[in-house]
Amino acid sequence: MNNSHDKKQQNSRRNFLKSSALASAGFMIVPRHVLGKGFVAPSDKLNIAAVGCGGKADFNIPQAYNNGSDNIVALCDVDDRQSAKFRAKFPNAPYFRDYRKMLESEGKNIDAVIVTTPDHMHYPIAMSAIQLNKHVYVEKPLTHDIWEARQLTEATAKYKVVTQMGNQGSSSKGTRITEAIIKNGTIGEVHSVEVWTNRPVWPQGVQSPKDKGEKQPIPNEVDWNLWLGTAPMRDYHEAYMPFRWRGYWDFGTGALGDMGCHFMDVPFRALNLGYPTSVECSVGQVYADFFKEAFFDDVCPPSASIHLKFPNPTSTNFKEINLTWNDGGIRPRLPEGCDYDKIFTSIDGGVMFIGTKGVLACEIFGDNPKVFLNGKFENIKLPDPIRPVVEGNVNGHQQQWVKACKSGFGTYTSSSFDQSGPLTETVLMGNLAVRSFLMRNSKNKFIGRKKLLWDGKNMKITNFDEANAFVKREYRAGGWI
Repeated sequence: MNNSHDKKQQNSRRNFLKSSALASAGFMIVPRHVLGKGFVAPSDKLNIAAVGCGGKADFNIPQAYNNGSDNIVALCDVDDRQSAKFRAKFPNAPYFRDYRKMLESEGKNIDAVIVTTPDHMHYPIAMSAIQLNKHVYVEKPLTHDIWEARQLTEATAKYKVVTQMGNQGSSSKGTRITEAIIKNGTIGEVHSVEVWTNRPVWPQGVQSPKDKGEKQPIPNEVDWNLWLGTAPMRDYHEAYMPFRWRGYWDFGTGALGDMGCHFMDVPFRALNLGYPTSVECSVGQVYADFFKEAFFDDVCPPSASIHLKFPNPTSTNFKEINLTWNDGGIRPRLPEGCDYDKIFTSIDGGVMFIGTKGVLACEIFGDNPKVFLNGKFENIKLPDPIRPVVEGNVNGHQQQWVKACKSGFGTYTSSSFDQSGPLTETVLMGNLAVRSFLMRNSKNKFIGRKKLLWDGKNMKITNFDEANAFVKREYRAGGWI
């Protein structure tokens, strides 16, 4: 595709976005009591479009549809195999492979958009929908890059749309109770947090088909160009899809991106964490032969340990809060007398808050909080949640967003972008550190293995400029927004 054609496409799309936004700005939902008995107001059913029909969409779409309490009015997926079940379930919903064509064709019929795609396409799809004043639900992590997360956070306020990130644990009662235990001072002043997961459960730290020069014929059901989207061109291989794209830097965000927004959400809220001030890490090494390290630049490493520091302005004893993330089977040391099998029954991982009086341990979504005081477990009276409890708990996450869309901008959702955007930035700081750690010069010497100092407001590493390449990536040409 030549540059002239690209520019025409982009100008045409910009004009469409402007005209659609103006039209939607003049639209007002009429409540039922104005229309009278027997009339169904537009606000009674939300018209939802789904971009991405596989993986987590198997949960997102049915939960939002809610047995017909709301409408699925358009479907979009680059893989006809993934979308087959929902095209059969919703035969009257127009089906597209290109989300841009869907928005252009069906924009006037769409109130809200669910984005369930590989990480590298979250931002362009969500931003395109937001610019049309459509409410959005976006799977976690919110974006692939730090810059993208900041842009979506700011766009939410500008366009006044209702948002939700797909970290459903933010709607759990466990998260709220764990927050309350921390905030009521049961374990004293928290100075350190340990977080870990069993991910990855897909290949990482291996040689990719790209590096091996392997390619396969593109299935007829797949639009490979659209699947690549903003990512650099590469040959098709079944190793990338579905789901296994998580371990490839061009598409996914590794174990941290998969689980960080679940696990780190709990301390992020409970401790009111802001932007980190520094990050450093180490990663699992892979050797191809005796003393011969293997360099797999296309994929995330097999394991990582990441250390973040946050300012703690309200404390006189601890000026910083330390948070450590471990993945790939690495787990932190527990206090004497604790036992993994008794405390953390979930194989997914856990969180441990370390305070001046004791330790609080919980599982994913803040579930099963346990307090360890004076060398033993204490049965404490669990406090009341400090945030509104969501109807349906974790399973109510999508419907909470749907109902908020009907009520309008400003209605509370558990993981609106003003909350989940900064959380995502913090999670992705870990990946920035990992990628810096793996950077090499022309002589294969590692040059980024250092503590990185972060200026959160300006999204900039201040002591190693090369690492700033991972704040915002370059998109492949194609007019994605």
